[in-house]
Order: sequence, then structure tokens, then C-alpha cells
Amino acid sequence: MKKVLVVVLSLAMIIGVLATAGCSSKNSGSSGNEDAILIVSFGTSYNESRNVTIGAIEAAIAEAYPSYDVRRAFTAQTIIDILKNREGIAIDNVTEALDRAVADGVKNLIVQPTHLMDGLEYGDIKEEVEKYTEKFDSIKLAEPLLNSDEDYDKVMKAIVEDTKEYDDGKTAICYMGHGTTADSNKIYVNMQKKLADAGYNNYFIGTVEATPTLDDVMALVKKGDYERVVLLPLMVVAGDHATNDMAGDEEDTWKTAFKNAGYEVVPVLRGLGQLYPIQQIYVQHVKDIMESK
Repeated sequence: MKKVLVVVLSLAMIIGVLATAGCSSKNSGSSGNEDAILIVSFGTSYNESRNVTIGAIEAAIAEAYPSYDVRRAFTAQTIIDILKNREGIAIDNVTEALDRAVADGVKNLIVQPTHLMDGLEYGDIKEEVEKYTEKFDSIKLAEPLLNSDEDYDKVMKAIVEDTKEYDDGKTAICYMGHGTTADSNKIYVNMQKKLADAGYNNYFIGTVEATPTLDDVMALVKKGDYERVVLLPLMVVAGDHATNDMAGDEEDTWKTAFKNAGYEVVPVLRGLGQLYPIQQIYVQHVKDIMESK
């Protein structure tokens, strides 16, 4: 029992440090460590969700690789500015984080995005990383959450396990992804197929800014004999989209649409990053890139 308690407290302390500082404690100056992991997220201004999603992923990676400095960067400059102006929290963008690593004497850097897919954001990170290949002995970019069939299977199992309390035969479980104009938007269709092939026919995947749309999801749900709809974000963080576009009370939200269609609606503001199996996928991706040539 004592050993378990130590692990829990250790992880909680790591999350606390990351959450309070807005970045890893190693980001404030040179630690003398030549090995570092830069965890890059889109970011969110929702503090509580950020701490239990992005912060939890960072903590899991820090726990798995204690000999590495774990650093934080966000890609959304708007969010970086909001947190700086509102709360005085300083978080690097990708360029600033890479420059900081160089200045701190980091020689071997792994960059692990928390993005779901190899989309536009991931492509931007890749371009930025490539500019720094001559400034490190080694700099490697790890994969996003959904990159292989194994990743899809792990994510599917994670979300099914997470929502099993709602799976009563009369409930449609609907996930809202962000969506993108990039070819990688196909991940949503791929995940829907994975779920269907595995017999989870009451799980539905849509997006807020691409396809499948809310109308697409609604049409599929209406084909079943469902009385209740549970809404969750297929996003690392339960931030603005989940709070407003999914669970908000305005006329154009998913919650309102299903409510107006006669369903009991249960919004669940829980980002994927809160789930231990999801955190461990990122840990595995770090391991994979460490072991790559």
C-alpha cells in the first residue's frame, strides 16, 4: 500500500509543478541535462482541464523518463497570450521552446506532440523541428495520438472502457472531434469503422468543423432505438469546443440539437488526456522514437 501511495503522490506532485509553472520546472533555465523531451500541445485557456489532460500527459512522460527534462510548448499563440495576460503564466511557443533548449545546452531532444493526428498543426511542428536539425546532436519528432492500427485499437478500448457506465442498450454515445481540412480528417471515419467492426454500434463520431458533421451523427443516431445521448469530446482537452459547441445551451450546440430531437442528453466534459490508457500511448510513442534510428 505504501508503494502505491508513493507513486500516486509523485505523479500528483509532477502535475502540480507543471500546472503551477505553466511549463516544466526545467524550462526556467539550464539544468545541465543534455537530454530533454519537449511536449507540444495546442493548448487551452481552461485551467482545470489543462491540468488534468495536458498536465497529466506531461506527468506520465516525466515519470516514465525521469532522466530527461520534460518541457512544455503550445502552438496556439492566442492561448499563450491569454494565459500570459490573464494569469502571468508564461508558456513557450514551439520556436521559443526550441531556442530555449539550444540555449540551455540540450543535445538530444525528442519532440512529442499531443495532437490527435498528422494534420496541419502537426505539419507545422514538423517544419519547425526541421529548421533545428543542425542545432542538436539529435532531434526527433514523435508521432501524434492516432498513427497506427494499434493506436486506433488502444484509443477505441480506452473510450469504450471510459463510457461503459452509459452503455445500457438505450444510449447513443457520441464523440465530437475538432475536424480539419487536411487529409488526416479521415481519422474520424476510421475510428467510426473501428468501433462498428468491433460491434460497438451505439458509438458515433462527428466533428465540429469538418465531416462527419452533427447532422451526419444525428441521422445515424435516429436510425437506432435510443432514448439517451451521451456527448463527449474526441479531443485531448475538454476546452472551448467541448464546453461551448458540444455542451453549451445555445441553439447551435450538439446538446441543444439532440435535446430538441427528443433525447435525454448527458454532456461529459472529460478530455482524452485524462484517461490513463491515452497517456500511455504518448509514453509509448516517446519510447518508439527513442529507439528509432
